[in-house]
Amino acid sequence: MWADATRLRALTRLLLGATVLWLVWGGVRYTLHLPAFALRAVELTATPEHLDAVQLRAAVAGVQGNFFTVDLQRTRQSLEQLPWVRRASVRRKFPWALQVELEEHVALARWNQHDLVNTHGEVFHAETDERLPAFLGEARNARQVAEMYAEMNRQLRPLRRTVERIVLSPRMAWQIELDDGLQLALGREAVGERLARFVRVYPSSAAALPGVRRVDLRYRDGFAVAGDAA
Repeated sequence: MWADATRLRALTRLLLGATVLWLVWGGVRYTLHLPAFALRAVELTATPEHLDAVQLRAAVAGVQGNFFTVDLQRTRQSLEQLPWVRRASVRRKFPWALQVELEEHVALARWNQHDLVNTHGEVFHAETDERLPAFLGEARNARQVAEMYAEMNRQLRPLRRTVERIVLSPRMAWQIELDDGLQLALGREAVGERLARFVRVYPSSAAALPGVRRVDLRYRDGFAVAGDAA
C-alpha cells in the first residue's frame, strides 16, 4: 500500500479532509459557546394584562444555553405553564435576546367556581377579581356552553337582559339565570326555540305575573311560572 502512490494520495486527502472538518466543527462549537452570545434579555412584543415580571422571570430562569443553543421549544412550554398564558411564541433576537409573544386567556366566565373558561371555550385555572358570569357543567362541554352563552345573549337583546349563570347538567339539560335574577328552565331539546318563545311572549305577560322568580319553558306551547305570585 505504501508503495502505491495513488492510494497514498487518496488516504492523505481523506485524512486532511477529516482534519479540516474536525477543526471547523471545533471552531463552530467554540464560537457558539462564546460569552458574547450569552442570553441577556427577554423582550415582550406587548405588555401582558395579567402576567407580571416576577412570573415571567421565574418561567425563564431555568432556560439553559445561549443565543444559539437555547431550547426554544422548552422555553415556550415553560411560558405556557403560566396561569394566564394561552399560547407563547419564542424567537431569537441577535445577538443575546429572546423575543417573546404571548397570547393571554380572555376570561369569559367562572367555571364550576374554581376555574375560568375563556372566549374559546377552554377551561383554565387562574385568579381574578373580575366580576364574571358563572358556568356549571362538565369540562368536555365547556366550548358548547361558551357558544350557547353568546347565542342566548343575542336572543335576549330585545329584552335588554343578559345571562348571569348557566347550568348544563350531565343529561344536557339547560338552566339559566338572567341578570335580574329570573331563572329559566330550558330542558334538553329545542333550547333556542324555547328561549325565543320566552323573548316573544314574556314581556306581555310580565305585568300580569308580578314576583315571578322562575319560568319553566319545557312545554310545547307555553310555560309555567313559580315565585312570589305562584
